[in-house]
Amino acid sequence: MGNLTPLAQNAPFSRGGVRLTRRQKAAIIIRLALSHGADVPLQELPDDLQADLTRILGDMRPITRDTLSEVVEEFAHELESLGLTFPRGIGGALSVLDGRISPHTAARLRKEAGVRQAGDPWERLKAQDAKKLAKIIEGESIEVAAIILSKLDISKAAELLGLLPGDRARRITYAVNQTSSVTPDALDRIGLSLAAQIDAEPASVFDKGPVERVGAILNYSTAATRDDVLNGLDETDRLFADEVRKAIFTFVNIPDRIAPRDIPKVVRELDQLELVTALAAAAATPETNRSAEYILSNMSGRLADQLREEVQEAGKVKAKDGEAAMTSIVTTIRGMETAGELLLIAEEEED
Repeated sequence: MGNLTPLAQNAPFSRGGVRLTRRQKAAIIIRLALSHGADVPLQELPDDLQADLTRILGDMRPITRDTLSEVVEEFAHELESLGLTFPRGIGGALSVLDGRISPHTAARLRKEAGVRQAGDPWERLKAQDAKKLAKIIEGESIEVAAIILSKLDISKAAELLGLLPGDRARRITYAVNQTSSVTPDALDRIGLSLAAQIDAEPASVFDKGPVERVGAILNYSTAATRDDVLNGLDETDRLFADEVRKAIFTFVNIPDRIAPRDIPKVVRELDQLELVTALAAAAATPETNRSAEYILSNMSGRLADQLREEVQEAGKVKAKDGEAAMTSIVTTIRGMETAGELLLIAEEEED
């Protein structure tokens, strides 16, 4: 829509005996584009310009082919003379930079300028995760909750219902039956109100939540440090400690989090010397030895026998070296997961 700006100024102009304003010429271009099936995003224009355009189109009368050709020619000439256009105001600049500056900075600039985040509020709500939507629903009436549920994708709506108390989930589900009379204006007002709640929340300066951050740190900590921290968390916040445990993936979690069919894929990515060191060190405790046996039992028999011989030859390894080797294996597995080459079994799937 920014390309119509040269014709959007209200300055009169006359050619071929026909006197047209710049906005009338812009209306002609839009009418021509629409008649050829072009998708012109008029909703991106300010409300006053949308209203002016509608009135101008309603007042226009037929024009000759010569007049149409002159308007199109001028429009094409002005487009060719444009070097670069820029968004108007902070709102437009934030739209251009969406995803390229941090959410924290964008939220601060939007708040300072008093600019509401653009776009369909319902699309923004659909993009929220189910846990955040569950918190929003807690403060809303059953009727509004039913509207939210109706606007979500089926899978997310089902996930959201599973996060709600049974009685409230049943009442909301029943209320969906009463949403057919909701008007478009009411739906828009509800969407804007809910989006305003999201805008009012302070933006996080961290990319991940506290559970993920603590879990990632403890993944690379020594076993003694990890156990000490988790024991301390148990005393201060048992629920948080349990969530952190679920986020942690260490050598002892391999049998529970990696499918047997994926073990050969993991082994191919490992340095064999580090694998032998880790397997040799794993004999020190029943937990780590369980992981070692799980790895050996899910690879080819010949390779497993070869590794057992090398472990025997390695003998007892230093605890420090063994833990470093185990950490290296975990790092490799995490890297494969991040790259999409491996899918860790979720904690809940163990039951």
